[in-house]
Amino acid sequence: MSQEFFAAIHDNDRARVEHLLKGDTSLAKARNANGVSALMQARYEGRHEIVALLRGNAGELDVFEAATLGDVAQLRKLLAAGPSLVKAYSTDGFTALHLAAFFGQPDAATELLRAGAAPDAVSKNTMKVAVINSAAASGRADMVKLLLEAGADPNARQQMGWTALHAAAAHDNVEMAQALLRKGADPTLKNDEGQTALDKAGTAVAELLKPTA
Repeated sequence: MSQEFFAAIHDNDRARVEHLLKGDTSLAKARNANGVSALMQARYEGRHEIVALLRGNAGELDVFEAATLGDVAQLRKLLAAGPSLVKAYSTDGFTALHLAAFFGQPDAATELLRAGAAPDAVSKNTMKVAVINSAAASGRADMVKLLLEAGADPNARQQMGWTALHAAAAHDNVEMAQALLRKGADPTLKNDEGQTALDKAGTAVAELLKPTA
């Protein structure tokens, strides 16, 4: 039943998810073979209507779900009861701060940083992303700025040697690139394919990164 439930989430079949939940409400708290909750799987796959449906049936969110969905009140409650959760890793290798950063939840990220979350934490999976890389992947300049102000390394590398500046360039996000450069991002750093941020840049960021004569 759990496998069918996760398949319905993957297929974005809200009606099927709702039908299965009516037959077994415990499915709202189900986890897949990798330990990822149904709610997190739905959010990872951008199934927003299913996320709303599951949230109404899943009871209290865990720290990773709360960070992902920006539930600051629940974060405060969880961290007050278990301060070590701020440094915990999910079964798929991310801290709550990684998830808040990736899913664009600045209030949740601020709460986690205030509670002692490490702004340079690196994921415990093959992606090897630092929190700043997660923020850059979100395309949210405000998230990147928040982490830089908290002391995140602007030159942190993830799998394949990509930096946040590479991501800003690929998104052609001038505001993000400027924020990174102000905090010391090195535009000459190359990824494992030998590409600098300029090599990946769209038109606007390319103008920003071009060497001056």
